Amino acid sequence: MILHDLLTFEFLRVIWWVLLGVLLIGFALTDGFDMGVGALLPFVGKTDTERRVIINTVGPVWEGNQVWFILGGGAIFAAWPPLYAVSFSGFYLAMFLVLAALILRPVAFKYRSKQESTQWRNGWDWALFIGGAVPALVFGVAVGNVLQGVPFYLTPDLMPMYPGNAIMKLLGLLNPYALLAGLVSLSMLVMHGSAWLGLKTEGELAARARRIGTVAGIVAAAAYALAGLWLAVGIDGFAIVGDVVTDGPSNPLYSEVARGGSWLSAYGARPWIAIAPLMGFVGIALAVLGLRAGREVSTLLFSKMAITGIIASVGLTMFPFILPSTIDPNSSLTVWDASSSHLTLFVMLVCALIFMPLILAYTAWVYKVLWGKVTEQDVTENSHSVY
Repeated sequence: MILHDLLTFEFLRVIWWVLLGVLLIGFALTDGFDMGVGALLPFVGKTDTERRVIINTVGPVWEGNQVWFILGGGAIFAAWPPLYAVSFSGFYLAMFLVLAALILRPVAFKYRSKQESTQWRNGWDWALFIGGAVPALVFGVAVGNVLQGVPFYLTPDLMPMYPGNAIMKLLGLLNPYALLAGLVSLSMLVMHGSAWLGLKTEGELAARARRIGTVAGIVAAAAYALAGLWLAVGIDGFAIVGDVVTDGPSNPLYSEVARGGSWLSAYGARPWIAIAPLMGFVGIALAVLGLRAGREVSTLLFSKMAITGIIASVGLTMFPFILPSTIDPNSSLTVWDASSSHLTLFVMLVCALIFMPLILAYTAWVYKVLWGKVTEQDVTENSHSVY
């Protein structure tokens, strides 16, 4: 237990805040191109064979990529239980839409090529579009609402309460700023999917994906810049009032929080965090240039850089807040008061240090084995064994 005593509660809270960000970024980097490819499918593939090529670029990896989503959800449940409870209560229907879309995707993968009917296959192609575009949009909408603050409060026994019924909660999430954040997310992942198709396909199919990806990258950069400007001048930030207790009990009601000022004041207090939005803009610019030039591996890497920077910029800008409350700022969840116990975080960290390298090594091995392009010849010669 010596190591347990050396790793302070404050340190473990920060570590699990970082690891949560790593898991969310990992999900966006891997399953993100799956969703981008799904959103591109009806527009890039002009023939049935081309669409089968597109599907089979992600066919062997999409299930493994979803592991990051499960890990992220599990980490929130175990390391940040108040966040899990409050977010699922407020975003219930939005979460249902995401899960329904994600469930629709494997069904579409499995059933699309079971019949020769054009109508049958076109229907499942649009199902794959929904399975890619809807989660990409909703995840961005959720982030946009978190930046604005969410209308909830905590009772004295820490039960989260939201005004209105489930439909009103969902409609409340679809506000202009959140939809702009959703556009950032969707266009960013479409660009990422285009970079993946540029790597895994060839000929006119790859060229078509790159053209759409170039437009998506420009849209992502413009929407990200507009969202940042809007955040600076049109959305109030949150701040902890008085002394910050970093190793106290996990009870948000023990803190005093004020709403006002700008989230972007964090860049004055911690100038180094500007590296995140810089990575976002530079990554998009280099990815767009790579798409236009027909470069493959570097373009995908720059797209990953952009996604990492954009997602990291949200967490770094809001730190230490995780989920602020607009109804009762004192109910806002922060890194310092919304975690599990010291012992729980320690045990989880030990498990993560053991299993995360194994997951990363296996993932790297899978991508190495599956390296190479998917061609129309591959699909036609193995028509009954591929998607």
